Amino acid sequence: MKTLADPTNALAAGLAAIRAQFQVPAAFPDAVLAAADAAARRAPDRHVDRTALPFVTLDPATSTDLDQAFTIERSGVDLLLRYAIADTSWFVDDGDAIDAEAWRRGTTFYLPDDKAGLYPPVLSEDTASLLPTGRRPAVIFSVRVAADGAVRLDGAERAIIRSVAKLAYDRVTEAELPDGFAELAGRIKAAEARRGAARVDPPEQEVAATKDGGFALHFRARLDSEDRNAALSLATNMAVADALQAHHTGLFRVMAGPDAHAVSRLRHTARAFGLTWPDGVTLADFERGLDGADAAQAAVMLAIRRAGKGASYVPWREGVTPWHEAMAATYAHATAPLRRLADRYVVRAALAIANGQAVPHAVTDAFGRLPAVMARADTKGGQIERAVIDLAEAVMLQDEVGREFAAVVTDVDERGARIQLRDLPVVARVVAEGVRPGDAVGVRLVSVAVGERRIGFERVKG
Repeated sequence: MKTLADPTNALAAGLAAIRAQFQVPAAFPDAVLAAADAAARRAPDRHVDRTALPFVTLDPATSTDLDQAFTIERSGVDLLLRYAIADTSWFVDDGDAIDAEAWRRGTTFYLPDDKAGLYPPVLSEDTASLLPTGRRPAVIFSVRVAADGAVRLDGAERAIIRSVAKLAYDRVTEAELPDGFAELAGRIKAAEARRGAARVDPPEQEVAATKDGGFALHFRARLDSEDRNAALSLATNMAVADALQAHHTGLFRVMAGPDAHAVSRLRHTARAFGLTWPDGVTLADFERGLDGADAAQAAVMLAIRRAGKGASYVPWREGVTPWHEAMAATYAHATAPLRRLADRYVVRAALAIANGQAVPHAVTDAFGRLPAVMARADTKGGQIERAVIDLAEAVMLQDEVGREFAAVVTDVDERGARIQLRDLPVVARVVAEGVRPGDAVGVRLVSVAVGERRIGFERVKG
């Protein structure tokens, strides 16, 4: 981890500039806040009481917008996952002020010092959030997970739950988790391997707030608790997707994998980093064996991530099987309705189907309009994330112009070489002819423009 020295408060000014450039909402309109305050007072009256079930949440320690809670029980050889999702639709009506503002935003936008929520905090961080502070309305998906990791939606209901614990990724213990948590995640992981899925998350370049009010730039590797928790969400999203597809409706998350040319280039990248990728081993199998804690393997993981096609949303279409290459499955987003607009509609559709009801027309209509809205939101979110990283790198290096650094080439394309500094969590580009992925190079920092969030390197010959 690298703590950023920012005596001139350039990071705060830069974050403000990012908000202005990308039009990150600073606040909710008064009409939306008033509607949210009124909605927060609604007494749930279409929900069964499931407060006796010992639901828990598992998230980053500082999170307050908690979409999911879970409990697990055994049912013969199956594991029955009860996955409670915040019942956002209970508080938001089609076409009301809250709904209209959510369609304008599309998603929650995160910055290191704050976030711009999809819904007002009185809902997303209080009444609708599955915090362990009282009774909360939720939609419980019952997902049956077989011994071989096959998943099936076993039912869905609106219910009142009470979370018994707010668990954190970085400090949770096995004793605090439901019996079967690790086993369920293991079943899902084994099923992924059999399908040829490649759900592997490389380390992320991240700017995080520190306890003393400053910031730090680092590569953040995922924790085992995160990966296991993600398996629960994956199981639910796949079970929901299968149910929607079977009933000829829905909104699906799709992604194409790297083409043959890209895979060939990745093989060269792996070889350049000294990694063994035997002939006949698929990209998915090779990627599952990589360790993000190792710098060379992490660089290859990042190269694989960049080589694939971006994910997008598509509505159900006759004769088309929506496919997510990394999941090697039909997949939907249903488990984060407090943070993603699309999930609210997927939850509504799945709830209707599970109870033998017709999917509301407003939901079916939304499925046709959501892909464009979510694409804009995803693009903006990615631009904000990259801008924040660029700003942090510039602030960190502003007094280092002229310094030479050791680096490794992680990729080469028409724009030059992408490099990763060996001693700092910085990824940049440099003009460097005749280099290949995996080559060690020396570079000199020649310019830093904090206001423009730009750093410039040149290759050091010799």
